[in-house]
Amino acid sequence: MKTIRKYAWIAGMAILAACGEVTSAQSQPLLLRDVTLIDGNGGAPREHIDLLIQDGNIARIGTGLDTNGVSVLRLSGKTVMPALISAHVHVGTLKDSANDGRFYTRENVLRHLKKYEDFGVLQVLVMGTDRQLLFESGLADSSLKGLTPGARLHSAGYGFGVSGGAPPAAFGMDLVQRPATPAEAAEQVAAMARLPVKTIKMWVDNAGPGKPKMDPSVYHALIGAAHKNGMKAAAHLYYFADAKQLVKDGIDIVAHSIRDREVDDTLAAEMKEKGVVYIPTLALDKFAIAYGDTTAWSNDPFFRKSLEPGAFAFITSPQYKNNIRNNPNYAEKIRALETALKNAYKLHQAGVLVALGTDSGASPARAQGFSEHLELVLLVEAGLTPLEAITVGTKNAAKALRVDADYGTIEVGKKADLLVLNENPALHIEGTQSICRVFKAGREVSKGPLGP
Repeated sequence: MKTIRKYAWIAGMAILAACGEVTSAQSQPLLLRDVTLIDGNGGAPREHIDLLIQDGNIARIGTGLDTNGVSVLRLSGKTVMPALISAHVHVGTLKDSANDGRFYTRENVLRHLKKYEDFGVLQVLVMGTDRQLLFESGLADSSLKGLTPGARLHSAGYGFGVSGGAPPAAFGMDLVQRPATPAEAAEQVAAMARLPVKTIKMWVDNAGPGKPKMDPSVYHALIGAAHKNGMKAAAHLYYFADAKQLVKDGIDIVAHSIRDREVDDTLAAEMKEKGVVYIPTLALDKFAIAYGDTTAWSNDPFFRKSLEPGAFAFITSPQYKNNIRNNPNYAEKIRALETALKNAYKLHQAGVLVALGTDSGASPARAQGFSEHLELVLLVEAGLTPLEAITVGTKNAAKALRVDADYGTIEVGKKADLLVLNENPALHIEGTQSICRVFKAGREVSKGPLGP
């Protein structure tokens, strides 16, 4: 496996000096002047491009645009790309070195969303671990409308699991519903449809040896009820056989990698034909083994800034390292990541829509914000080009969230959710970490995690 590179410029960026200066009043339309543009559609970067932002949208794209009556931000040498979108995260339940439902407060949710924003991630789909507060307080609606700080939060509600199986009720998953029959599954989905939820999440595989898996009749009912109520269905899985049956039954989103064996051409073709979204969450599998040794990013300020207070001491402790190394499944976890990398590349090559997601926020090791950039690195390690990986994290993830009409690419008429970078990630994917400015709907909201 390739070593994940670490660039000294990340630690030493002179953010204020490097990011350019605004001329004229910022209340006017804003012109980003002379940038290298990566638009998210997969094409080669375009150099010396001007972007005009007006009323939160991209108004014009071209060269030598008129500067009369507009504020000008001169960005020669900088790269602009769409903001990242993560289609599998968890928020609100992580605090310090623990996950618990009691941490799920408005303050903690907003703190996490702000962290994603600082790392250039402006939309997230929380996969099945939200709580009543989100809906009863109006936070779900206000976040989606951009009325609160931070990334826009899309919710998969409370999720669906198995009694005595996955997911464990601890770690903030005590509100996951566990239908015993198809009828009960349909009733619970119908109740969830009254919430601002467009995707449901189900845990299909078991939580360990001897634990029960979800009965196929139950997940078939969950999928059918989701579609009846205008929602998509996402599945937490591990095994090829489960993926094969779920695709046959109409699953919309495979929310983790298939890791027990390589995907065959038949399943890949069926996934493409049915428009199934594949979210490989490679970072999850990387984190499962990485801290058994010293990681390439341990002392990277970009990584350290993403961690919860106390998390660094926790994940670098000898006890944590020994627990990983001495896990009886350690060798299997290494092999699982290798298989996940192969399957991500094979499905991408087969034309399946691969979208960015990481499971960040589900544990202290899965650092929010950093995980999304690590996922891009791992996608390139799997065989994608940097530009293809960026499309996975922008355009494709927007399609997974069904917001691609307004987000995911830099095009006239779309929302100006943008990252300004000191480096060009088309040359090395780690360049996405050189965040200089973050624009949300045309308004600068951050100078990145290492900025002032």
